[in-house]
Amino acid sequence: MSLAIVAGAIAGAAIAIASAAGMMSVRVARSVITPPRVRLNDVTILEVDAERGTIVLARTADTSTPGRYSLWFDEGRGHARVGELLNHDGTRVTRVLDSVQRGDISSARHGRWAGWWYLTPADLAVPFREVGVETSLGVAPAWRVDAESPTTDWVIQVHGRAVTRSEGLRAVPVFRSAGFTSLLISYRDDGDAPSSPDGRYALGAEEWLDVESAIAYARDHGARRIVLMGWSMGGATVLQCLVRSPLSALVTGVVLESPVIDWVRVLRFQASAAGLPSAVRDAALTLLASPRAARLVGHDAPIDFASLDFVARAHELQTPILLLHSDDDGFVPSDGSVALAAERPDLVHLERFAVARHTKLWNSDEHRWNRAISRWLDTVVLPAQPKGDD
Repeated sequence: MSLAIVAGAIAGAAIAIASAAGMMSVRVARSVITPPRVRLNDVTILEVDAERGTIVLARTADTSTPGRYSLWFDEGRGHARVGELLNHDGTRVTRVLDSVQRGDISSARHGRWAGWWYLTPADLAVPFREVGVETSLGVAPAWRVDAESPTTDWVIQVHGRAVTRSEGLRAVPVFRSAGFTSLLISYRDDGDAPSSPDGRYALGAEEWLDVESAIAYARDHGARRIVLMGWSMGGATVLQCLVRSPLSALVTGVVLESPVIDWVRVLRFQASAAGLPSAVRDAALTLLASPRAARLVGHDAPIDFASLDFVARAHELQTPILLLHSDDDGFVPSDGSVALAAERPDLVHLERFAVARHTKLWNSDEHRWNRAISRWLDTVVLPAQPKGDD
């Protein structure tokens, strides 16, 4: 074989590799901002014993963590509550099967682990109502759970990426005990609220507008002291609202559960966990941030990652923040929260967990989670003068 043929073969292979890497980078970039249509059922159900009230699952980092959790099955049509961890070995875990809310789990073989325990406010056995929040895209549905007694203290719950307002139901009891009315909102592209023009996530850079609309709703319905609580991407969204909305002047405090503080840190972590080559990861980040590539990845506008970095922007924050994060999060690393708390010890209190998984701190240790929020409300938020008072 001649040197020319060899050189040509090498060049062709290099082009093919580069092309494949480029296509992979585009797919990765699109996956970051595209709402998922299919949920990954990555939990294997090995046995169900309804009489004994037990379920045996393949062991994973999630299924072997103590606490109580949700298990979706039958492609999301079925839902069960899974409780105490009874025993486990290297491959299997046996847990209490607490109850089944929907479907027939006896024949289920795969499912999806989640932190939800309550599906609707009806599960809390407290009065609630469906309301609509007027946004720039239309009316976004929300749940309003009033406090036991008339109050001007409100909390607005902002859920995370690829989930819905049910995520925040776990926080309703602790806030209601503190005298707060809870507003659990939907926002663009979450499947409940009106979609954005491009139907893609902006990672908080546009979703904050719907949080601003929720603040306006609360204000117009008597709220004078408002707490924002953001879960995961909802944390990034809340932080955007704090620095971009004039209505953030009405916000007295912020609670962030497993929040995204800096998207670049998070996406690099997730790419590494997925085994993606660093070149593909970096190319995907470049595509997301490039005005020229916005249409290629399906977005109307590029992502400004610098504006989403609240370690770098910590000096702009003026509202007290309670951070709840676990070092064993597994999806959004806690280093962003740790760094933010170190940058602003005057403003930020970090409640650092050790073994809880992503957005599952309540599930892992409900007592500690509730106590942390209650104490912070009692010592930081409630003693403060409601916004708008002279």
